[in-house]
Amino acid sequence: AVCLFYTDKWGLSALSTERYDYVAREVTGFCLDVGCGQHNRFITEFLGGNGRGVDVFPYEGLSQTQVVEDLTTFPFEDGTFDTITFIANLNHVPRSKRDAELAEAHRCLRPGGTLIVTMGNPAAEILAHAAVRLYDRLFGTAHDVDAVRGMEEEEELYLKDSEILQRLKRAGFTAIRKKYFL
Repeated sequence: AVCLFYTDKWGLSALSTERYDYVAREVTGFCLDVGCGQHNRFITEFLGGNGRGVDVFPYEGLSQTQVVEDLTTFPFEDGTFDTITFIANLNHVPRSKRDAELAEAHRCLRPGGTLIVTMGNPAAEILAHAAVRLYDRLFGTAHDVDAVRGMEEEEELYLKDSEILQRLKRAGFTAIRKKYFL
């Protein structure tokens, strides 16, 4: 996970690849990837197309049906998905909408389904964001997708585990497990 960008380079795995590999091993059945980002990469490359990706930002490689105006109202029936993922992005949901978005995930998840929320270590997240921003400034690139779309006032670079756990409980999730991956 030494490469902070979105592609593997120099024989090293990108941080996103490490996260996607880990999460893909935890996914069962049909998956919804909330905040899918550019090209809906997790669903297309790591789950072989077995799911849907949605985002509020029209990133490169997303279709019009993948871009939704408001993720506090998902365009899916109750219990549609076996697994729903928030891969290192719950912190980018505006603070005032996080509970509503997680409640929507709960609604769209089949009974007994799995919700997966990943969040990096706070220090690592701050350093990674700073390193990518610096790289973009020095080399005139646009690897920092947060800078490309702009960060809203209620977004954060990371969330503490305690906040995530509290919000999951408020959304109706009950069998909550916390796992670390390396």
